[in-house]
Amino acid sequence: MPDDANALAAGVWPASANRAADGEIVLGGMPVSEIVREHGTPVLVLDEDEVRSRAREFHDAFAAATAQHGTTARVYYAGKAFLSTAVARWVTEEGLGVDVCTRGELEVALAAGVDAARIGFHGNNKLPSEIERAVAAGVGAIIVDSAIEIERIAAAASRLDIVQRVLVRVNSGVHAETHDFLATAHEDQKFGMPFADAETAVARIRELPSLEFAGLHCHIGSQIFGVAGFRESAARVLELHQTLRAGGEIPILNLGGGFGIAYTSVDDPTPITRLASEIVDAVASGCAERGIPLPMLAFEPGRAIVGTAGVTLYEVGTTKPVSLDSGASRLYVSVDGGMSDNARPALYGAQFSARIASRTSVAEPTLSRVVGRHCESGDIVVDHEYLPDDVAPGDLLAVPATGAYCASLASNYNHVPRPAVVAVSGGSSRVIVRGETIDDLLARDAGISTNEGAR
Repeated sequence: MPDDANALAAGVWPASANRAADGEIVLGGMPVSEIVREHGTPVLVLDEDEVRSRAREFHDAFAAATAQHGTTARVYYAGKAFLSTAVARWVTEEGLGVDVCTRGELEVALAAGVDAARIGFHGNNKLPSEIERAVAAGVGAIIVDSAIEIERIAAAASRLDIVQRVLVRVNSGVHAETHDFLATAHEDQKFGMPFADAETAVARIRELPSLEFAGLHCHIGSQIFGVAGFRESAARVLELHQTLRAGGEIPILNLGGGFGIAYTSVDDPTPITRLASEIVDAVASGCAERGIPLPMLAFEPGRAIVGTAGVTLYEVGTTKPVSLDSGASRLYVSVDGGMSDNARPALYGAQFSARIASRTSVAEPTLSRVVGRHCESGDIVVDHEYLPDDVAPGDLLAVPATGAYCASLASNYNHVPRPAVVAVSGGSSRVIVRGETIDDLLARDAGISTNEGAR
C-alpha cells in the first residue's frame, strides 16, 4: 500500500509530469483535462521532450563510453517499440539511427526523411519484396537471420548492382532474466543462428560479390535490468568474432538492446551511463584478452527511449467491489479502453501502475484492478494497484510507461477503434497518429455497400 495514492513515482512517469494546485496531472505542460477535451479518451500521450532527452542520453552515454577505449558507437532506435514519422524525426535529430523489421516500418522511417544509410533492417522472415525494397532504398545494413536470406539478399543486390552490407544475427545461449517470450538469445526460438551455423553463413557471405560482411549481431531479450547478461553474451560473441577474423576484418559488433524501464515504483532499472560504461568496458576487456582490435559497437534501445514518455488516459466507466476467497475485497475499475490499446498484460503478465489524473483524493487507498471493456476475462490493464476508494465514473485515470509496445501492438478487438497518439511539449499538443473511427472500421468490411455509408 502506498503512503500516498496520489503520488507520481519518479522514473515511472515522464520528467514533466506533475500535479497542478488543483490536483490535476499535467503532462508536457498540459493539464490532462485539456488533452482529453481536445482528443477524447482513451488517448496515448507521448512527451516529446522525454523521448528526445532519452535518445540524447543514450547517444551521449555510448559515445563517451566507447571514446574511452578508442572506438565509436552507433545507436539505433528500435522502431518496433513505437514508430511514427514524428518519433523517427525526433530520435534521428538527436543522433540515432532507426531499426525496422518490416516493409511498413521501413516506409514510415523513409517517409520521415530518415537517411536510409542510418537504417538497419531486421526480421526472421523478410519477404523477398521487402528485401528488394530495402536494398533499393540503400539501407545501411540488413541483419541476416537465416542461411536462406543470404541468397535472397545477394540476388536482390546483384540485380540492382549494389554491394549490400549485412550483419549475421547469432544466438549466444545467454538466457536473459525476463519473460520467456521476451528472451531472444536462447537456443529454442525463432531468431538468429547458432554459432556453428554462423561460421558457415559468414563464409558464404564472403563468397558473394554483392554482399559485404560487416559484423555480428546478438540480442538477448527485452526488459532486462543489470548488465550481467550483456557482459556474458558479449564474451561469447567475441569468441566467434575472433574466429571469424581469420577470414577478414570485422568492423561492427551489434549487441542489440533490451534495456529495462520502470513500470511501477518497485522497478529499479540500471542507469544509462552505467549500462554504457560497464558493457563497453566488458567488450574492451574481452578484446584485449584476445589481442584483437575493438570494433565499432552498435546498440538498439527502443522501450528505454520511448516507454516512460507515454501515458495513456482513460475515463472510468464503472466500479464494482468483488469479494475474494480470502475474505478481502478488490475494487474493479472499468475504463473505456483495455487490451486493444495495451495487450502487454495479457501477453506477458506485464505490470503497470495507475493514478486518478483529474484530481487528488484523501480517501483511503483500496486494492484495485483496472480492467478494460472487452469481452475477455484477461482484459486487464493494471493487475493490482491501490487507488483511492472514492474513484468513480467520470474520473480520468492515467496509466504511465505505455510509450512502448502499446500503440504498436494495438488491435481492433471487439471492433474497438484504436486511439490517437498525441504528442505534448511546451504546453501544447498535436496528433501524431490519428485515432480510428467506426467509419474507418466499416470501410474495410467488403460486405458493406459503399453507397450505404456508416450507421
